[in-house]
Amino acid sequence: MVDKDHRELISIIQRELESKADYQYLKSTVRFFKKQDLNEITSMSHGNRTPVVRKVAADYYKKIKNFEKSKILNLCEYLLATNYSEERTIAFDWAFRLKNRLEKEEFCRFERWLMHYVHHWGSCDDFCTHAFGYLLYRYPELIDKTVNWRNSENRWFRRASAVILIYSIRRKNILKEVFKTCDELITDSDDLVRKGYGWLLKESSKKFPDEVFEYVMKNRKRMPRVSLRYAIEKYPEEMRRKAMA
Repeated sequence: MVDKDHRELISIIQRELESKADYQYLKSTVRFFKKQDLNEITSMSHGNRTPVVRKVAADYYKKIKNFEKSKILNLCEYLLATNYSEERTIAFDWAFRLKNRLEKEEFCRFERWLMHYVHHWGSCDDFCTHAFGYLLYRYPELIDKTVNWRNSENRWFRRASAVILIYSIRRKNILKEVFKTCDELITDSDDLVRKGYGWLLKESSKKFPDEVFEYVMKNRKRMPRVSLRYAIEKYPEEMRRKAMA
């Protein structure tokens, strides 16, 4: 629960975001919300550029950083429930700032956030490559809990099952889990899921180029072109041509 004083803090943050809104920038975000018109988008965004939102997040985290972890996470959830993109960015930012205090028990809360508050590839990637991705890096046994996401009807769970591994693969060898995930997503019909696992392969190729290229060559006939292009982006031109042939 969030008490009266903390609800007031959230209101102050919202008023600051509104005071720094950029309407021209808000209109330009239409391209990210293809199914909604501008009137609907204004109910989801104040119209703040990302650096502005990040600074607000940093400034106000200083005021709450000594709170109990549960209270900070409750504040995050209160922000998420507003359904504004800026408040969602702040919530995920604060959750990541808590990373060294996160425990395995946070998985259920984070999974609930993914279900109820992620409706766009940007928020999916922000959450999964930072706070949620760190949680799985810190507790790799939690990766098993994401296996059922790969077959979810929810496109963001399927994308998340891939991009949530990016934080870990940049820092250690979890290629076995990476390849298992890609195996199950390889023929997914959703373009954003295809791009998600293609991105995971690209990030994996930076540390394990030989293994990833072998995987790509083995599976390139089944892999959609968009996934393949993402996966081989960091290879030399000759290798890219070989994979795309």
